Amino acid sequence: MKQVDWSRRLIGIKGTRGVGKTTFLLQYAKEFFELDRRDCLYINMNQFYFTVRTITSFAKEFVDRGGKTLLLDQVYKYPDWSKELKECYERFPQLKIVFTGSTVMKLGENEEISSIVDVYNLRGFSYREFLNIQHGKDFEAYTLEDVVNNHQEIAEEVFSKINPLDHLWGYMHHGYYPFFLEKRNFSENLLKTVNMMLEVDVLSIKQIEMSYLPKLRKLLYLLSLSTPGKPNISQLSIDCEISRATVTNYLEYLRSARLINMLYQEGEEFPKKPDMVYMHNTNLIFPLKLSDVRDQELRETFFYNQVHHSDCKLNKGAKGSVFIVENGEGNYTFKIEGQKTRGKHKPDIFYVVANLEKGDKNVIPLWLFGFLY
Repeated sequence: MKQVDWSRRLIGIKGTRGVGKTTFLLQYAKEFFELDRRDCLYINMNQFYFTVRTITSFAKEFVDRGGKTLLLDQVYKYPDWSKELKECYERFPQLKIVFTGSTVMKLGENEEISSIVDVYNLRGFSYREFLNIQHGKDFEAYTLEDVVNNHQEIAEEVFSKINPLDHLWGYMHHGYYPFFLEKRNFSENLLKTVNMMLEVDVLSIKQIEMSYLPKLRKLLYLLSLSTPGKPNISQLSIDCEISRATVTNYLEYLRSARLINMLYQEGEEFPKKPDMVYMHNTNLIFPLKLSDVRDQELRETFFYNQVHHSDCKLNKGAKGSVFIVENGEGNYTFKIEGQKTRGKHKPDIFYVVANLEKGDKNVIPLWLFGFLY
C-alpha cells in the first residue's frame, strides 16, 4: 500500500487469485476514507446489477452525488471494461478509480488504458511478511545488495528476535497465500483456488473453450510431477493430446496465472522453450504432488519465488541448482545447496545454503532470501 501513488486517477492492482486483492481494496477504504462522508464506494463486478448498468453511467451518478473514489473489484468480469474506464477517466476528472484484475490481464498492452493507468502487482506473502504476521514482528525488507554484502549482520539482527529456521518449513507448506489465516482446510482451499485460476483467469480471460480445461489441468499436474526440470514439449503434447504450439502457449498462460515459473538461458525468452519449469511457489507443490516432495525442489522453488518477487530477473546458469540473478546493480550467480560443504568455494559464486543460521563470506543462509520484499 505504501508503494502506490494514490494521487493518480486510474490505478490497477493485479494479483493472482487468493493473495488478497479484495482485502487490499477494503483496507484502503478503511484507512483513507471516513464512512459517514460516503465519497468512496466499493463494488464487486460480480454484481448482476452491472449486466444492465454501465460503469460509465454509474460513475456519473456517483460523481453527481459527491463521490470521489470508486473501487472496482474483479473488473474483468465486465465486458468492455477498459473502454469504459477510459471514458470515465476522460469525462470525470474529479473521480479516482482503483480496480483489481488478474495477473493474466496484459494491462501494459491494453491500447485503451495503457497510457493512463498505473499498474501494481500484489504478491503473496514473503517469508518476512509471514513471520511478521504470525509472530508479531516488524522485520523490514532488504535489497539483494544488502543480503549479499551484509548477510552476517542481518542474520544476527534477525536471530536476536526469532529463529527463522524454526518456521521456514511452515511457510513453504502454507505461508504464501493469506488465506492460511482462515479456519479452513488450507490444502483443499488452495486446490479450489488453483481450479478457479484455470477456469476463470486462464480460460475466461484468454477465451479458451471450456472443453480444453481437462487438458490444461492435466498439463499442470504433469508439470508438477517433473518440476523443477526441463519440460519435454513433445511428450507433453502427446500426453495432453494437444499440439506442441498449444503446449508452449499454455505454459505461458500458466506462468501469467502465477502457477508456474519458467527459467531461460541468458538471452532467451518466450516463445522459446524454457530451460527449466518450477512451480510458482512452494505452497503449490504439496497438494499437487501429494508425496515425494524433495527438499532440493523446495529450496530452489523458494529461492526463485522470493528473489523473482523482488523485481529481479533470473536466468539459468551453466550447471544444476545455479541461478544468474540480474538487477539494476549487476549480475550475481547463486548455487543452491542443502548443507554447507567443506570443498573449495569459487569466489565468483554465492552459495545459498539451507538449514544454516548464519553465513560467512560468499556463503549465505537460504532463509534470508525471504526478506527481500
